[in-house]
Amino acid sequence: MKNNRRDFIKIALPAFAGMTTALAVPAFAGTDSYRLTNAAPRNENIDSSAYLNRPQNFNMSGYAAPKLETVRIAFIGTGNRGSAAVGRMSKIGGVEIKVICDLRPEKANAALKRIEGSGQKPALVTGNAEAWKKVCERDDIDLIYIATPWALHTPMAVYAMDHGKHVCTEVPAATSIEECWQLVESSERNRKHCMILENCCYDFFELLTLNMARQGFFGEIVHAEGAYIHDLLSGDFSKDKYYDFWRLRMDASRKGNLYPTHGLGPVSQVMNINRGDKMDYLVSVSTNDFMMGEMAKKLAATDDLYKQFVGKPFNGNMNTTTIRTSKGKTIMLQHDVTSPRPYSRIHLLSGTKGTAQKYPLPGKISTSHEGWISEADFKILEKKYEPAIVKKVGELAKQVGGHGGMDFLMDWRNIDCLRNGLPVEQDVYDAALWSSIFPLSEWSVNNRSNSVDVPDFTRGAWKTNVPVDISMSRGGNTEVKL
Repeated sequence: MKNNRRDFIKIALPAFAGMTTALAVPAFAGTDSYRLTNAAPRNENIDSSAYLNRPQNFNMSGYAAPKLETVRIAFIGTGNRGSAAVGRMSKIGGVEIKVICDLRPEKANAALKRIEGSGQKPALVTGNAEAWKKVCERDDIDLIYIATPWALHTPMAVYAMDHGKHVCTEVPAATSIEECWQLVESSERNRKHCMILENCCYDFFELLTLNMARQGFFGEIVHAEGAYIHDLLSGDFSKDKYYDFWRLRMDASRKGNLYPTHGLGPVSQVMNINRGDKMDYLVSVSTNDFMMGEMAKKLAATDDLYKQFVGKPFNGNMNTTTIRTSKGKTIMLQHDVTSPRPYSRIHLLSGTKGTAQKYPLPGKISTSHEGWISEADFKILEKKYEPAIVKKVGELAKQVGGHGGMDFLMDWRNIDCLRNGLPVEQDVYDAALWSSIFPLSEWSVNNRSNSVDVPDFTRGAWKTNVPVDISMSRGGNTEVKL
């Protein structure tokens, strides 16, 4: 890679400031314009199918990479989620943790301390903002696990794949449409998996409803809802939680649904998006910011450090994005990380024969207008439709932990797929598509909520791609070490 770190960060910075409906992006004005063509607002009269003229280099959907008896892992970023991931991976058989890499020595050492007594003896790489490149270049590593600030996810993932490594990347995997295409093209070019670490796809109720949907319990799913509603106001302004206020800087410069994948991932799998259906277009609308700007002023009155955020164009409190699929179905997503509301991902499935919803109450099922079924009947359904992965390692996952065990289920299954030469369950097209809602919602919000075409990162392969196999008929033999 010829870009330096400053260029990497520039890649992820928004190119949307001051955008109006008068903006025009000419179709194929340059060799790379196809990447933007199908992401432009519809009222620009741009041919949204032009990207199909660039053929798919290799279809990564359903691709089974060669088996890895032992998966040698390097972790990049252990400030927040990465450190917990190091601990979880130490409890999975067939894993060798080779490297823990973080800019801050204290964070790398804290991650190392988590696995004392595990038999793992990783090298620590720290103190240099460019050191992660050397980690990706090593020939004794199979998988790079990325848990850095958002702006570095794509640069690191692409660099790793271009150096022959599979990748697991935290969410969102990308912050621009250009980055989404970079992930897709690198994965296809190198035939390396780019797995988005969307842990909510492995929450127990989400897995249950996916299995129920596969067996036709809800009939035809016609509408779904997801969200990320989580009060992070104090955390965003904390001096300790996010290094150098990286998340606050995103909220101070970007608009729309900045964190779409937690709610979107599970419902996309239920609706077979990228594997039988695709997203067609979206509309997105946001409130003004009613809290972050005031918080910046309040803190700046007593601490000069916060003066840099005073007057910034903060993202609105609530963003609502509605997506229509090619088969005429809809998905509603919401994003609110500032309001004093109870945590919610919504997770609602509406079918022709039944409905499921998890929030604000625990998971509920309905088969009529008369209301939710009884707790006793729910337990019967829960047992009948218990997902194969939960049967195999669900209780062990709860013991290991990580958001109730879903983090461990995700890590375990990723490793199990790599060790058994199986297609991964969240591939690069999912990583790109689910993450693309971030910049696409921004385009819509900045264009008075006009509709915006959603790229087809599969370039038509969605018509024949096979839905993710959740039967566990293959694999499932990876050890859990407690």
